[in-house]
Amino acid sequence: MEKELIKKMHNNFNDFVRITKDGLEFWLARDLQVLLGYDEWRNFFKVLERAKIACKNAGLNIIDHFVEANKMIVIGKGGERKVEDIALTRHACYLIAQNGDPRKSEIAFAMAYFAIQTRNQELIEKRVAELERLFSREKLSISENNLSGVVYERGVDSLGFSRLRSKGDQALFGGYTTRDMKNKLGLSERRPLADFLPTVTIKAKDLANEITTVTLKREVNIKGEELVTQEHVKNNLNVRDLLKKSNILPEELPGDEDIKKLERRLKTDGKNFIKNTK
Repeated sequence: MEKELIKKMHNNFNDFVRITKDGLEFWLARDLQVLLGYDEWRNFFKVLERAKIACKNAGLNIIDHFVEANKMIVIGKGGERKVEDIALTRHACYLIAQNGDPRKSEIAFAMAYFAIQTRNQELIEKRVAELERLFSREKLSISENNLSGVVYERGVDSLGFSRLRSKGDQALFGGYTTRDMKNKLGLSERRPLADFLPTVTIKAKDLANEITTVTLKREVNIKGEELVTQEHVKNNLNVRDLLKKSNILPEELPGDEDIKKLERRLKTDGKNFIKNTK
């Protein structure tokens, strides 16, 4: 996520009107809806309901964190109308972000914003980047599963899919095979390479998967391991060319933190946050 975008969101969240009562800060749900990029209340309300369930599962009293309220909104010809709203504690806002659409950049930012006690922007940027990498890795797993299903329909078995992925990696990494990249980064042969890649490379692999999946669904004549693999290699080469235009060579980028360790650390941080807000 670009620093300018993070800065803009940081300012938007800082300008977010808070209600202070008995020394506690509350945020109105309809305001948060806009900040998190939800156009319709009905869609955001579903996220609210999931957040309430998470609140209950954490052993917290829902009504302490989600308080019914009203808000006046402007309607036609300068009139006003009262609508139902919900006053949210900081922890409620965090739970809502946790249960929101991870594809929205606003969600990753909100999780970091409400989870970190201090408003130090550097810490927020670091947390947002970590969450974005975790979300990207999850999305890559989904696109790999989708691609696996599509290529199976085109006559490629599980071993063929493994060979296809390996050749796709070789195209993306400028001739380096998956094993070469693991050796280059000092990784165990047993672990997936993607668990140690930086966000930009994870997204590049995901994009290539998505392009291959879309193409195979459209082009019914691409059948058999050889033709399907050629298509996937071509798409990885195209993604590599796109990166090269920005002077990014995937094989030259340093590895990143083990995604499993990152996930455990973020979960621990979340548990500590819950303890601090009870």
